[in-house]
Amino acid sequence: MTGRRGGRPPLLVEVAELLRAQGSRRRFQQTVDLDGLHTTSAEVAGPLEVDVELEAQGSQIIVDGAVRGRWRGECRRCLDEVVADLDAEVREVFEPRPVDGETYLLAGDEVDLEEMVRDAVLLTLPLAPLCAEECSGPDPDRFSPVGNAPADDEAGGGSAPDPRWAALDQLDFD
Repeated sequence: MTGRRGGRPPLLVEVAELLRAQGSRRRFQQTVDLDGLHTTSAEVAGPLEVDVELEAQGSQIIVDGAVRGRWRGECRRCLDEVVADLDAEVREVFEPRPVDGETYLLAGDEVDLEEMVRDAVLLTLPLAPLCAEECSGPDPDRFSPVGNAPADDEAGGGSAPDPRWAALDQLDFD
């Protein structure tokens, strides 16, 4: 869910004055909670700080700045929780007729930064989090082996091989 004040989206920015004074700039800062920002292995942990500068260039608005916050996930090796800083640099173009996948919509005298923020954050989240480069994997004392029964060879009993595979024993690869 996007936090809203008085029904107005928190990342909606009025740019009418910028468009009238070409080359002018305006700083925009906002802390916002956006739901649904996650990948299969990591998610945003808490609010995001949006700190950008908007500049009018012709009929376009150039947005340059950063989105910062924290993310959390599970280490792909040891399965411990990982929490780290998220720092997504943004430099995007808003225009009246956006090019799909390249620029964002400038709707009249307003730009809604939410889609840009979501895109930047999702591209920054790790696909396979790692707690440390030298992580050696799970601690054997914390996790029991899968299937608590000893392997047949270790038990000494060993079961007879499946006779359907006996022909493979005759193959010689030399």
